[in-house]
Amino acid sequence: MADAKDFSELTAEELSQKEKELRKELFNLRFQAVSGHVENPNRIKLIKRDVARVLTFSQMKKKEAIEKEGASK
Repeated sequence: MADAKDFSELTAEELSQKEKELRKELFNLRFQAVSGHVENPNRIKLIKRDVARVLTFSQMKKKEAIEKEGASK
């Protein structure tokens, strides 16, 4: 599980890439859970939280970009 500070330092592109990686890991964990071979079931919960954090910071970055664009006009 990553800290929110870790995500705040990433760029929009890096956040997008991180989201893809986390969603892929979540898919794999869910697949393992269905087959009964997941080693740490709590990891699913942690990955979901990290995806939510990434999405939150992505929205914040987009909002900041729009505000900067509006201020420069």
